[in-house]
Amino acid sequence: MRAQGCASQDELHAKSVRDTAAFWDAAMQDMGVEWFTPYTQVKDDSRGFAWTRWFLNGEVNIAHNCIDRHVRDGHGDEVALYYETDSDRPEDRRTRTFADLKAAVDDCAGALKSMGVGLGDSVALYAPMRIETVEVMMACFKIGARFVPIFCGYGESAVVERIESCQARVLFAVEHLHRRGKSVDTGSIARAAAARVPSVQRVICFDAPDWMRFLRSAPSYTGCERTAAEEPCLIIYTSGTTGRPKGTVHTHAGCLAQMGKEVRYAFNVQPGEPFFWFTDIGWMMGPWEIIGCLLYRTPIVLFDGAPDYPDHDRLWRTLERLKVVTFAASPTLVRLFMRATDGKGPQGHDLSRLRVLGSTGEPWDETSYRWYFEHVGGGRCPVINISGGTEIVGCLLSATPLLPLRPCSLGRPGLGMDVAICADDGTPVPRGTVGHLVCRQPAPSMTKSFLHDDARYLETYFSQIPGVWYHGDWARQDEDGTCFVLGRSDDTIKVAGKRVGPAEVEGVLTAHPAISEAATIGAPDELKGQVLVCFVVVKPGKSAPPEKELIAHVAAQMGKPLAPKSVHVVAALPKTRSGKILRGTILRVYTGQPAGDLTSVDNPAALETIRELGMKSKA
Repeated sequence: MRAQGCASQDELHAKSVRDTAAFWDAAMQDMGVEWFTPYTQVKDDSRGFAWTRWFLNGEVNIAHNCIDRHVRDGHGDEVALYYETDSDRPEDRRTRTFADLKAAVDDCAGALKSMGVGLGDSVALYAPMRIETVEVMMACFKIGARFVPIFCGYGESAVVERIESCQARVLFAVEHLHRRGKSVDTGSIARAAAARVPSVQRVICFDAPDWMRFLRSAPSYTGCERTAAEEPCLIIYTSGTTGRPKGTVHTHAGCLAQMGKEVRYAFNVQPGEPFFWFTDIGWMMGPWEIIGCLLYRTPIVLFDGAPDYPDHDRLWRTLERLKVVTFAASPTLVRLFMRATDGKGPQGHDLSRLRVLGSTGEPWDETSYRWYFEHVGGGRCPVINISGGTEIVGCLLSATPLLPLRPCSLGRPGLGMDVAICADDGTPVPRGTVGHLVCRQPAPSMTKSFLHDDARYLETYFSQIPGVWYHGDWARQDEDGTCFVLGRSDDTIKVAGKRVGPAEVEGVLTAHPAISEAATIGAPDELKGQVLVCFVVVKPGKSAPPEKELIAHVAAQMGKPLAPKSVHVVAALPKTRSGKILRGTILRVYTGQPAGDLTSVDNPAALETIRELGMKSKA
């Protein structure tokens, strides 16, 4: 703000969208990104918003910025990675310095090059958050290949769909995935999937002898490709819960610009201060934290395990032992720990090194948000809640440590992001009114179309409201400028003409002292068009309230017209592995339709209960 001559964050944001080219130019300089060849023009939107190009004629590489230059500059002995396994045994924990990491990345890069993998080729990974995961990702960047992370919980068909789409040359995996003391034979899944895709030349498992044989198969590659700014480096597939997975395509410069901006200005990361986002490499937050943090020599905690195994204190011991400064978790994970501790929070653990909390992925309810703030952050750490998506590998909205925060809020529009909240016709709605979240100008990290599918890309983001990026979320900006995301617009429910988002109803339900989680759908109704049907999980040790009590609880807060038709108590809600509630799948199953693709569902058994409830409702 001082460097830009601005007296407030709002003033800085206004300046950042008044001239986005000037902002991204200044931000790249402030972030210290090193270029092999400086760009001659920041952006070219002559073909329109959807096809904007960035940092023209510039050459840059993520691996150079995140690893090589730090070793060159004398920081090789600093810790880059901490690794925590499912076992929680001290002998299974590992650390890697920047020098260690560079040596392993160079070995992997050399071995890939010896196979003929290079610029424009795809390399897929079907593994959890391991040190080798970072090594492979950075090796791909170093040689100009495209890194394709895949959730390690997917089944064979989901893996086939992704590696076939990107025409992967190599598939990295693990022989066994360990969770809660049990082993899953992921190596067999990887090999079976690769056998169905002719482009895959080799499957390499980290926890098998072929990994070390691979690394030693060729001389190390100590150089670094001078990749063009717009060269794709990362392909991340959406979860597939709403149809065929979409391959989002991201570039070296775009990732450095957006990820570097967010971890610097929203999270205030510093060299040597451990950063721990509970995530998976198959979700955008995995690559986001790795690239963003290593850019600033901020060590990352890689967590390969269940958060509550072997006991519910597992995460808190990790935070204490590693002196974590920034910790982030989804609302779903926070509610898990609320239930486990009966609302008391971490007990007997020194979390005084925490300075910042983070969150993304789904709307908060106030009870869980306040618990996170008060019990984990000690009432002193700001909750940096951010909202964006895989398609921009970053945020449209973001809290920062500079602004007062309201519970569940997302602060303001992100710097450089020309965000608006609009009516169906694209006109901005008054403050305090719910509308569509859109972005009116391009940003460097927005996906370069969808892989092999320009038409679907244009239809998804540019057909709803002409001339702007339609993000698909309901949002509201209050009179004080504070922003809230209220859920996906395709989840919207209309009860007798009254529009309501599921998150709003769920927030009311989880405010009930006996309820820990909730999901709401709009079931078809001949009279009202749709009616609210809710599913709730009861807190451990609490008795399930009568259905009439829960219906009255919602009616009291939202008015009788929005009282649910029914509220069902269930043992668990079906979610993706990233913790998102599958409302669309719940609706289909409850109403007797086919469930659709379940490869991303973490607990498919939960859907059987919902199917039975739906059948009873029709009886």
